[in-house]
Amino acid sequence: MGNIADERTEKIKSYLKRLNEGESIESVREDFVKEFSQVDATEIMKAEQELIESGTPLEEVQRLCDVHSALFHETAIHTAKKMSEAEKAVKNLMDMKAMFPKRDYSNKQERSIELEAIKGHPLNTLKRENDALAIIISEIKKAIEEKTDFSQKLAILRGISTHYAKKGDLLYPQLKVKYGVTGPSDVMWTVDDEIRDEISSLAQENARGDKWFDDLLKALTRAEEMIYKEENIFFPICAVNFDEQEWVGIYNDSKDYPDCFGIHSYVWDKGEAEQKCVSANYDGEVVMPGGHMSVEQITALFNTIPMEITFIDSDNINRFFNEGEKMFKRPSMAIDREVFSCHPPKIEPMVRAIIDDFRAGKRDVVPVWMEKGGRDVLVRYMAVRDRNGKYLGTCELVQDMEFAKEHFKNH
Repeated sequence: MGNIADERTEKIKSYLKRLNEGESIESVREDFVKEFSQVDATEIMKAEQELIESGTPLEEVQRLCDVHSALFHETAIHTAKKMSEAEKAVKNLMDMKAMFPKRDYSNKQERSIELEAIKGHPLNTLKRENDALAIIISEIKKAIEEKTDFSQKLAILRGISTHYAKKGDLLYPQLKVKYGVTGPSDVMWTVDDEIRDEISSLAQENARGDKWFDDLLKALTRAEEMIYKEENIFFPICAVNFDEQEWVGIYNDSKDYPDCFGIHSYVWDKGEAEQKCVSANYDGEVVMPGGHMSVEQITALFNTIPMEITFIDSDNINRFFNEGEKMFKRPSMAIDREVFSCHPPKIEPMVRAIIDDFRAGKRDVVPVWMEKGGRDVLVRYMAVRDRNGKYLGTCELVQDMEFAKEHFKNH
């Protein structure tokens, strides 16, 4: 079986190379259909990945990505006419064992569909976004054909950047780094960026002649092809590889992204109920919701931030100063002393008023501009609160703003 699979991959690669050498897609497709009565989308991805690994420049594979998809997609449409619904279901089962032996890919399509059906699951949201995107593309194409206004639809279409950003930030890297599936991140990610940039650039152009409409239609076609690749190749691969805890993490990270195409993310009960598991085996590191660092790293990080940082706890006690030269001296002996003792009598009432307002929830930030040693300085007092809004203390940030003054003077 392995030899047969390898022969098929080599044959597909030969077709892709012919495309790369400039042969027309019609000619290549004609031979392709003769050779393959049906083709697995994963075989296309495998061939692309092997081309990259064999030294084919990544740019060439990226440039061919849409052509490859068309080759597969149209062949699939051609053969689908001859197939029963049962045969179509069998065709969609993609065997990836030879490529990734540690994973069972025999039910990847079914697994993807199962996750897409779970309300609020990340794949459910991405699939719904794709459905909405497909409608928007269809409506824009119809408006172009009928010569009617589609400016509002084009504005909505730019939400594609959010859809692609979620894939690029949350899915591609995880698939590549943890599971060694490099094809999507090496090829699809770049195509995402190209489609996003093309649509953004076209939306901002005022001159809209024949070339503009032609370029827009090409970008829309590329976006349609990406929908097809996501749902038939990318989502199923993610469905097989990612475990539930990873999907929970992806679900919670997705909350940082705005809605796109008018699609609101549903609440996923499992994602809300599951707490992120944090291993205790960090050899003395400080574990935080955003990660873990050693005390040495945390110290160096605070000292690298170009500000004077002070933290005062909820009992008004100085708890921390970062190190380095300071405009406002912070003697180490002041640690564990009440903050008011560090200010002259005429300033103390102002400091008390700020902290009292923070504690009462009346204010969150108080900026104070001043001149110190002939330099413009910004001092920001900020309330530090937990996720529930409980007051934990006050942070004072002192920043030399001369760099900003120089920047705007030169621009």
